[in-house]
Amino acid sequence: MSNVSGVIKSIQDIMRKDVGVDGDALRIRQLVWMFFLKILDDREAELELIDDDFQSPLPEHLRWRSWAADRQGDTGEKLLDFVNLQLFPKLKGDLPTQGAVGRRAQVVRDVFEEADNYMKSGTLLRQVINKINEIDFNNSEDRHTFGAIYEQILRDLQSAGNAGEFYTPRALTRFIIDRLNPRLDEVVFDPACGTGGFLTCAIDHKRKAINAPDDQEMLNRTIRGVEKKALPHMLCITNMILHGIDTPSGIKHGNTLARAYTDYTEKDRVPVIATNPPFGGMEEDGIENNFPAHLRTRETADLFMALIIRMLKTGGRAAVVLPDGFLFGEGVKSTLKQSLIEECNLHTIVRLPNGVFAPYTGIKTNILFFTKGTPTKNVWFYKHPYPGGVTSYNKTKPMRFEEFEAEQAWWGDESDGFRARQVTEQAWKISAADVAARGYNLDLKNPHTPEAESHDPDELLTRYAQQQAGIQSIRDQLKGILANALGGKA
Repeated sequence: MSNVSGVIKSIQDIMRKDVGVDGDALRIRQLVWMFFLKILDDREAELELIDDDFQSPLPEHLRWRSWAADRQGDTGEKLLDFVNLQLFPKLKGDLPTQGAVGRRAQVVRDVFEEADNYMKSGTLLRQVINKINEIDFNNSEDRHTFGAIYEQILRDLQSAGNAGEFYTPRALTRFIIDRLNPRLDEVVFDPACGTGGFLTCAIDHKRKAINAPDDQEMLNRTIRGVEKKALPHMLCITNMILHGIDTPSGIKHGNTLARAYTDYTEKDRVPVIATNPPFGGMEEDGIENNFPAHLRTRETADLFMALIIRMLKTGGRAAVVLPDGFLFGEGVKSTLKQSLIEECNLHTIVRLPNGVFAPYTGIKTNILFFTKGTPTKNVWFYKHPYPGGVTSYNKTKPMRFEEFEAEQAWWGDESDGFRARQVTEQAWKISAADVAARGYNLDLKNPHTPEAESHDPDELLTRYAQQQAGIQSIRDQLKGILANALGGKA
């Protein structure tokens, strides 16, 4: 087995010598499209052994094995000309469009739609290619080791990314999928799927139920996601292939919010949604106009929340990661919380400790679990504690799936109204009537333990922004009242 970690470090060292890949973001972009083609080729080699009729969507001379696998292959200007003038133009457009091979080709086109070769030295490019060839993605040990490297790429992507874009820790995605418990035949959808963390956990969860050849096809059809940005989308497609989804045509490159709210009808509704929508950011001008007036806002997470409620089937289940600001926010946030109470069973809010997304933000976050179609009777809260001996999460002490064993044991069954749930030092509840009386403020602290006032700058700034938005809303209302009183002369 190759030393995958060492290979990645060597690749990064080589890339730093190339003037075209200045900075982590470009290095990651360069690395990902190359890994995609190598992973695709290794998987195709495996498929050719088990399917005599398999056909690659790529012309033979553009497959990785044909131009990249030979260590003594083209280099220098000849290699650069091939990549820039033949490989990329073909992969961006001129591929088959019909049948199964057409669907595989569309995946490649989507991946390369906004991809580019940033390296300027063909000699260094050949060195990188030769290093990548040391990894065999059909070798279970290499694939497993690459999984850890993949997580490192995601962490690097975080540090090179924009505010509001946080990649959900795997322990959290596993817990959420475990609680949603999607059946093999149920579509799992993530409207802001990023690099596919929730979807890969859903694949692992569903794979336990595969017993026949047709079951794999069902798994392929029931994994769906949309990602707005090109690089996370490319990473998500690669992630799907690594997890055995050979034609991840259910992963779309686009903005879920760009389609009009009313255009999402019954045929678009799904039984399971798991997501961590971008929060703290604002959508581009005009996107809010896709929504009805009472849901109109530029806050990205709020727009996603409105759409999630609409896109769930009756009886559908969702889990959404949201910041504390959603729980105490007013305006559109209150409207959304009222919908969660009146149109859904908002049965559980797991309050997460600080540091889940550290070091990228210290904002406190929560997981909202709800089922559409039945009004809420009680909202249960569960305060997830740090494990023993841990006061904060970091690279050496990340969140672990095993920490959620207490929640799993306490959880109970929605079919009997969670009758087995008990109030504990970590768990408490509030009635839907009391939530309404509070103006749909769901920012309830654990009544069993005193909670210190947070002085985290990110959290304080978020609260300040919420307060300013509320003040501006009141000013706008007063201005309207004065305008009416003065006959339109404000």
